[in-house]
This record gives sequence, structure tokens and C-alpha cells, in this order.
Amino acid sequence: MSAPELDVSAVARLARLALTEEEISTFQSQLGRVLEHIEHLKKVDVSNVIPTAHAHPVYNVVRADEPGESLTSAEALKIAPRSANNLVVVPKVLEQ
Repeated sequence: MSAPELDVSAVARLARLALTEEEISTFQSQLGRVLEHIEHLKKVDVSNVIPTAHAHPVYNVVRADEPGESLTSAEALKIAPRSANNLVVVPKVLEQ
């Protein structure tokens, strides 16, 4: 077994996938090509390239957070499914 074949078999086992020998062979070939491409990319000189998180500038497109009308505590408690002691009662979601 070659290294990519071992990798394909190991990943398939971890993902609980049952692959045929034909599928392993196909994925082995594809993985081999990906690894060759990565080795090719490692040779590219990027020393003068500024690191970026996005190739295109990303701007915050949400509306401004401006105060407005809101419910009073009494109004919020009135429409809550359950309340007690001036608090909204919600189902427990975390175990201790």
C-alpha cells in the first residue's frame, strides 16, 4: 500500500465509510494529484504577497444599532410562555 492509499483507508475508517477497492483506488489517485499540486504550490514565491483573510474586501452590511421603542418588563412578562418572580422561565438546556 502506498501512502495515499493508507490515508484514504484511514480517513474512510474514521468517517465510518465502507469503500470498495475500486473507490480506494480512485480516491488514492485523486489524493496523489492533490498532494502533487500542493508540492507545486509550495515552490511559489509569496514573500511579497500581503496575507489576507479574503480575496475581496468584506464590509459590515448590517444596519446601525440604534435605540428604539421596546417592551416594558411587565409587557414582556405578560407575553412570555412562563414567568415567575418577575423573570421569564425557560426550559433547562444544560446538564450540571
